[in-house]
Amino acid sequence: MEYDVIVIGGGHAGIEAALISAKMGAKTLMITILVEQIGASSCNPAIGGLAKGHLVKEIDALGGEMGLCTDATGIQFKVLNNSKGPAVRGSRAQIDMDRYRIYMRDRVLNTKNLCVKQEIVEKLLLDGKSAIGVETQLGNRYLGKKIIIASGTFLNGLIHIGEKKQQAGRQGEFASVSLANHLRELGFEIGRLKTGTCARIAGDSIDFSVMEPQNGDNPPTPFSFRTKKEKFNPKQLPCWITYTNEKTHEIIESNFYRAPLFSGQIEGVGPRYCPSIEDKIDRFKERPRHQIFVEPQTQEANEYYLNGLSTSLPVDVQRDMIHSIKGLENAKIVRYGYAIEYDFIQPTELKHTLESKKIKNLYWAGQVNGTTGYEEAAAQGLMAGINAVLAIRKEEPFILGRDEAYIGVLIDDLVTKGTNEPYRMFTSRAEYRLLLREDNAIFRLYKYSEKYGLLEKDFIEKIKTKEKRIQEALTWLKTNYATPTKEFIKTLEELKEQKINDKTAWIDILARIATPTKEKLLKLLPEFKKYEDDEIEQILIEAKYYRYIQKQKAQIEKMHEMLEVKIPKDFDFEKVEGLSNEVVEKLKKATPPTLFEASRISGITPAAIEILHIYIKMAQKKEKS
Repeated sequence: MEYDVIVIGGGHAGIEAALISAKMGAKTLMITILVEQIGASSCNPAIGGLAKGHLVKEIDALGGEMGLCTDATGIQFKVLNNSKGPAVRGSRAQIDMDRYRIYMRDRVLNTKNLCVKQEIVEKLLLDGKSAIGVETQLGNRYLGKKIIIASGTFLNGLIHIGEKKQQAGRQGEFASVSLANHLRELGFEIGRLKTGTCARIAGDSIDFSVMEPQNGDNPPTPFSFRTKKEKFNPKQLPCWITYTNEKTHEIIESNFYRAPLFSGQIEGVGPRYCPSIEDKIDRFKERPRHQIFVEPQTQEANEYYLNGLSTSLPVDVQRDMIHSIKGLENAKIVRYGYAIEYDFIQPTELKHTLESKKIKNLYWAGQVNGTTGYEEAAAQGLMAGINAVLAIRKEEPFILGRDEAYIGVLIDDLVTKGTNEPYRMFTSRAEYRLLLREDNAIFRLYKYSEKYGLLEKDFIEKIKTKEKRIQEALTWLKTNYATPTKEFIKTLEELKEQKINDKTAWIDILARIATPTKEKLLKLLPEFKKYEDDEIEQILIEAKYYRYIQKQKAQIEKMHEMLEVKIPKDFDFEKVEGLSNEVVEKLKKATPPTLFEASRISGITPAAIEILHIYIKMAQKKEKS
């Protein structure tokens, strides 16, 4: 059979790619090794977190499913960094891993235009340098206009538990060996990475009385902008905190020689920001203990995940170290922790659309691109799916800028810089994070959902109305002033806020409030009662950071002007000091006509663009003089 889009893989990237492709009207096929494992969370039972929550909000604003599924299956909701500024807050939810998987599987199986096959893709079908389909282990051939590889950790996946090795993409599931070897034969730049997971403990064997409880927010905040807050009342379960100790560390250190990570058994590079417990103890010898989050995996709380105790140590060592931890002395281990090595493509081989530069019509998305995390994977899957359909329609590609979304930062980092370790999203990676907040993701991105038909029209109209009301309020605050009357000074004193001495714009008064709240706003401006709570939240944030936001917008405008600068045809890149030989070679080979085109070349950093801009301007001045 012939399809518009074929998606290889049923993980977080594959799901978003397949669902958005089908939603856009493309005849879509998902091929996955086990249908019942569509949407399985291989590692921790949580969605979101710092910067990762931003990605989920953006996925939601672009019609993705992750936020809705999290709201439907979450068992604890929390906004991290809530006491800090809105740009660095991150929504996080514990999920019921079983219900999450079932929700996603059912969503995929019941989506119009989407067909699912339980098979293993072994090779691509090619017509010259173009992908035209796939062949599976059953000998079935499926033709497709666009192919998306979202294979996660399954390409040549190899599990390590102590000295024991097992070829698998996830514990108990086949690895994708033939496809991995086929891709290497095609000449892709393939590397090896490593990630790991923790042991799972039977809930009835844990002594919670000696642990610190960690409860969710009350009231909880949903992930999806489409979830109705007034009807959102999930049953929330606590997480718990315990710690490793000197005995734990002694057990682990005395068995370093049996750790695949140190014995040379594991070749792949692991995630620096989420190291295994043996790696932490080796690198941070001065620390007497490490924090362990004991997290429920399901609503029934029959199994708990030991977040912070990722390991590939042998099973006898895992038993001893777990039993040495307070509250886990009698823990029954249901599943042991393990490390997994897998093949990934160097993402500099991809365009910003996530299409391969080497083979036309072939897209890559998710962990196979060198990232770590469900959220990073889902974001890539969504963008690959959208761009595959747009390419079929012969429309312009959808590429988000670094100033538009964390998704833009993620993909730009991957395809221009590449990675030699599992890439994880952080707020620090975004230059314009004051603009790229979680709370305003829908307002930043709904125009694209409207353009490509990714969200329901009624919902978009609702967002448009809210945006209009918010902008009207901000305009009023910018153009109206308060004067230091006795009555007004008294109100400021009652609120314990700074008094004013001169006529002051209302937007600057709100910016001076240390902790802006709805109550303070309505005390100062009772007429703002007409605004809904989510509108007031936006008004307060935009007012609080108005001057800083204006500065960032000016920087972005300046950047866009710079990227429009044309590079002279006879420009000598070798004479530009500060550029590496590699950058010079790439620029000479590509001969980009503008700085924007130069910025799209893999390995060309923003710093290199700045240097080029200076030299082009200097050359122009010389010509004029």
